[in-house]
Amino acid sequence: MSTATYPPPPPFYKLYKDYVNDPRSAPEPPPPIEGTYILYGCNYTTDDVLPSLEDQGVRQLYPKGPNIDFKKELRSLNRELQLHILELADILVERPSQYARRVEEISLIFKNLHHLLNSLRPHQARATLIHILECQIQRRKQAVEDIKRYAIFASVGVIYM
Repeated sequence: MSTATYPPPPPFYKLYKDYVNDPRSAPEPPPPIEGTYILYGCNYTTDDVLPSLEDQGVRQLYPKGPNIDFKKELRSLNRELQLHILELADILVERPSQYARRVEEISLIFKNLHHLLNSLRPHQARATLIHILECQIQRRKQAVEDIKRYAIFASVGVIYM
């Protein structure tokens, strides 16, 4: 039985055969996906809303509500994670058959940490955008100052570089 090194190209490559001569002959890209879709057997959504842990079937270890102290909760979960990892090491040495429950608890803590960090992503994106815009404004102000300084020296007849 012989097999090819690579699979054959998908059949839609024929749609691009005249692309070199006429780039407009290629088909338009598909429209963006709206709403929910299935990928690798899991449901995903294009909404910007972060689903709650309960919606994902995970127990939430930090308090609910809009006024969460992220720094305090992340530190608390981190300490709890360290404790569970040490306990897992002890259990693996003393009772190796009882490790599964500790691994489940560690997994739960990681899921909660991940959810807390993901809930901070919009704030991070906003702060990053503000920083980028401030840098752009500063560079443009510097460019205007350089142009003004150059114009003054050019009008006097002296050019410094």
